[in-house]
Amino acid sequence: MSPSENERHHRFLRAFTAQEPVIRAYVRRLLPTRADADDVMQEVSVVLWDKFDSFQADGDFRSWAFGVARYEVLAWLRDKGRDKLVLDETVVTKLADESAEREPHLERQREALEACMQKVPADQRILLMQAYQPQARMQEVAEASGRTSAGFYQWLHRMRRMLMDCIRRALAQEVSS
Repeated sequence: MSPSENERHHRFLRAFTAQEPVIRAYVRRLLPTRADADDVMQEVSVVLWDKFDSFQADGDFRSWAFGVARYEVLAWLRDKGRDKLVLDETVVTKLADESAEREPHLERQREALEACMQKVPADQRILLMQAYQPQARMQEVAEASGRTSAGFYQWLHRMRRMLMDCIRRALAQEVSS
């Protein structure tokens, strides 16, 4: 492998690693369950790698990956077409368009959330992260925190409200500056 090809591979991997959570969130918004999104995301990753020859290091990786993800979601829908719980292809296409349009705003929200999470004391941030793990059992997280389930849910509600207020302030400051 030549040094320029090696550098191109590195750029692809950096772009993919940086954009993977955004692509995953995009796929997740189009599919009914997290497990479905995980399955489709695996295919998206494989297809992106298969299409490495069309990767442009100075191009818009996110748009390119969204296009691939959209086709993989539609392929998944065709495969699952007999399932009555699957959305119609037209609806998914419309959701994909709207989701891609909203992505810049969602990105700003994610950045604001990340900044707001850094303001939360470390022990509370760890509890929040535990509560939002995919397989989290609230009873266990509540017990580990020394709270009753009801007390933990009240604390979680207050934390979500505090984070939402922080995000709103951050986005409002962004608009006013």
